Parts: sequence; C-alpha cells; structure tokens
Amino acid sequence: MDQNTKTGLIFAGVAAAMLGFGYAAVPLYDMFCRVTGFGGTTQRATLAEADLAAQMGRSAGGQTMSIRFDANTARDMPWTFKPRQATDRVQIGERDIAVYTARNDSDVPVTGTASFNVEPEQAGKYFNKIQCFCFTEQTLQPGQEVAMPVLYYVDPAALDDPNMEGVEQITLSYTFHKSLEQKNVEEGG
Repeated sequence: MDQNTKTGLIFAGVAAAMLGFGYAAVPLYDMFCRVTGFGGTTQRATLAEADLAAQMGRSAGGQTMSIRFDANTARDMPWTFKPRQATDRVQIGERDIAVYTARNDSDVPVTGTASFNVEPEQAGKYFNKIQCFCFTEQTLQPGQEVAMPVLYYVDPAALDDPNMEGVEQITLSYTFHKSLEQKNVEEGG
C-alpha cells in the first residue's frame, strides 16, 4: 500500500469517526446532563428512590426549601399555561406535587411538548421528578383545559453539597412548544 492510499484511509477513518461523534453528541450530552444536573437538567426518580430520600430527609432534621414554579409557551404555541401556585415550601426529601394548568386557546387540536430546567443550575442534580407531564407529548382539543401535575422531591444530598450553600429557592421552569409532529402537519409535511 502506497503512502497516498494510507493517508487517504486515515483521513476517511477520521471523517467517519467525526460523523459518528456528530450523531452521538446529542444523546451523549443529554445523558451527561441528566447524570450531572448540568444546565439545570432535573433527574427522574422511582417511587422507591423517593421513599429512600424521604427517610434521609427526616434524618436530616426536616429542613425546607422554597420552590418557585414558572410556566412559558413558545410564540407559536396557542396555549395558556401557568402554575396553580407561584411558590411552595417543601421539606427536603419529602414528595410534593405541583400542578400546572394548560388550555388550548385555538380552534384546532394542538400537540405540545414541554422542555424544562431548574435554577440555580447546581440544583438540577438534586431536583427529582417521579411523575411529570413533561415525559410525554400532550394533545389538547380546542378550548380544552387540563391539570398537569408534577410529583417531585429535593434530594437530601443537596444539604451536603457546598455548591448548594446559600440556595434558598429552586425555580422549576417549563416551556411548552408545538411538537415536531404538530409542526409537520401545519407545514403540510
């Protein structure tokens, strides 16, 4: 094999690797954010994990945290979306529920999906959702209004993290967007 062929194969291999990394980047970044809470990404938890957190929270002295609820819609989303209450005080480790309401203000069915984050960013890895409307797409008929609950807890491990020192409030923020399928239907695709 001559030098030009070797060089060509090396560059073809590098190009293929870069293409592979490009396709893998989004799922790998998503997995990284979910594991670390980077960028305010919240965690998903099971009921068993929530029970364990509740036990740990009780042994931590029943400390509390203020949770603020934020709701937004994308510009092209014809929904009214808001939390039923703006803030709540929760015991760290204990399950709590927040309820948002959404209403389709248009005259056609609209399917939406919620993106979410937590502020401050370092709180993301300690904010655990057990059940959430954000895990699936939501379709609302014209004029339909629904309650959308979120079952969550704040992990007691937050009390041991120096980066959480001084954090008195966590903001849980959602933004509803039209689903990709909804956009494709509207664009005739």
